[in-house]
Amino acid sequence: MKELCGKPLITHVLDRVARLGNELIVVVGSENQRNKLPHEVRTRTKVVVDKYSDHSPLVGALTGFENVQSELALLLPCDAALVSLDIASLLLDLCTGRNAVIPRWPDGKIEPLQAAYNVKCAAIAAEAALRDGKRDMQGMIAHLRGILYVSTLVLEQYDPRLDTFLNINTVQDWKKAEHVLQRTE
Repeated sequence: MKELCGKPLITHVLDRVARLGNELIVVVGSENQRNKLPHEVRTRTKVVVDKYSDHSPLVGALTGFENVQSELALLLPCDAALVSLDIASLLLDLCTGRNAVIPRWPDGKIEPLQAAYNVKCAAIAAEAALRDGKRDMQGMIAHLRGILYVSTLVLEQYDPRLDTFLNINTVQDWKKAEHVLQRTE
């Protein structure tokens, strides 16, 4: 398991959102991945394995939705170590009475893996997308109504550099995340 500033990447995500509620769920693709998670992650969260063997963000989301007890859920990727607690809280607050609250960039691209969802409605939409042969989050979103899109221009008020959306996939991303974490700790 890769570490960032001395902690597993997923631990950064969990630490940042732990104050939002007491129900933290980590979805993994296999038992092997579950066993590779740090002991601390396995003891402080509910860890569940993907419902289907054909892994995709949509399958992971559906698995999470089916295992959460809350009416609303925040969906986050495991590599977003700089997720903003303020933005996460705002998305959840705005989701009351809606089926989803999804950040959207000025060019129209959306962030469905850093969004808040009505669990029941999102699970139904995810199942419909999978029945349609779709394996991406866009397939689920196409089946959802009552979505509020929040501009990243608004979210900059809470996170001026929008570091919350940095997915750590490259060496450059890793260095940027380390720099931000060292500056803020």
